[in-house]
Amino acid sequence: EYGVCENLRKLEITGVSCRDVYAKLLHRYRHILGLWQPDIGPYGGLLNVVVDGLFIIGWMYLPPHDPHVDDPMRFKPLFRIHLMERKCATVECMYGHKGPHNGHIQIVKKDEFSTKCNQTDHHRMSGGRQEEFRTWLREEWGRTLEDIFHEHMQELILMKFIYTSQYDNCLTYRRIYLPPSSPDDLIKPGLFKGTYGSHGLEIVMLSFHGKKAKGTKITGDPNIPAGQQTVEIDLAHPLQLPDIENLRDFSELSRIVLEVQEQVRREEQEEEHRQEEEDCSQQAASQPAAKALGGEGAEGEETAAGAKGTTQDKAPASQPFVLPMGVISRNEDYPRTCRICFYGTGLIAGHGFTSPERTPGVFVLFDDDRFGFIWLELKSFSLYSRIKVSFQNAEAPSREAFDEMLKNIQSLAT
Repeated sequence: EYGVCENLRKLEITGVSCRDVYAKLLHRYRHILGLWQPDIGPYGGLLNVVVDGLFIIGWMYLPPHDPHVDDPMRFKPLFRIHLMERKCATVECMYGHKGPHNGHIQIVKKDEFSTKCNQTDHHRMSGGRQEEFRTWLREEWGRTLEDIFHEHMQELILMKFIYTSQYDNCLTYRRIYLPPSSPDDLIKPGLFKGTYGSHGLEIVMLSFHGKKAKGTKITGDPNIPAGQQTVEIDLAHPLQLPDIENLRDFSELSRIVLEVQEQVRREEQEEEHRQEEEDCSQQAASQPAAKALGGEGAEGEETAAGAKGTTQDKAPASQPFVLPMGVISRNEDYPRTCRICFYGTGLIAGHGFTSPERTPGVFVLFDDDRFGFIWLELKSFSLYSRIKVSFQNAEAPSREAFDEMLKNIQSLAT
């Protein structure tokens, strides 16, 4: 059931029985296996709790160093649980650089738990906060503060260190699920790492919802916190890019996108007007409401499938792609061909998630594992690359459970 294949003789020598392993370790802590998002203010995170032999280990997954979006994820242990003796399971905090030490886990409810360190002196370094900051900077960013010349970026990094270091004693985690997939999806949904300017690389979950695709932040920053929907892709409105020479002209791309934005706005107004008329006619009609609703739902599904099918049929195998002049990209090593582009919106906000607004942009699908987004208003480009890790115990029990999870993490972020 848990994939434990330990030598039974080895267990007997240590004085631990299979019954103890099951009852006091695996069964007792079964509710914390899977994927979790730590509550670290706007920054969030990705924790994967797995059974590893006779241990249960919580691994924190970290994006690669900016801007190397195609590099593999980094990971480090935050806690582990094991049976040192027959009496009970032992919880150890793995934070810091002085080895395992005494910790505690409290399962608040099925989809929430918290960890606490009982020996925080193990987290401290002899050189004080300056040494801790330098060590954190090397691990988090792969460089020193002297290597970072941009003053605003230095401020963001220092702010993140001060904020996140407050949570080295106690953390609360909330369960997240991987998005369910469908044969009609544009690409396989899942977790991606993407570039976010001075904020570095962040983790985004791509999921499909009929005629829309959504990118939800699993890690975030002081502008757009974890849990918020960073991009939304309108799969009913593919974009026909100009030829490669005209594509270099930002004003030409901007004109195309803004025309589609206006078209979408008109369609939404017409849909609202049509919906109001239908509501009025349904109230006056003698037919049962359930029958009318059933017909409307079926029609909606057909429209979504038809829109996506048309998009797929018209898409060429690949087309040349280049960023327009003046669009800033952290990573210049983006693909020079793409499959298809769609109109989309990206969420931008001031520091502290002030004055958030959805702004127009271009979703660029490069291949099954990479996509990009051009933020028109920011004149910025984000490149996303798939996280190729097989996470266990992370599937949503149903589509409804996944949608509810998305709502919960967004409401917490707000």
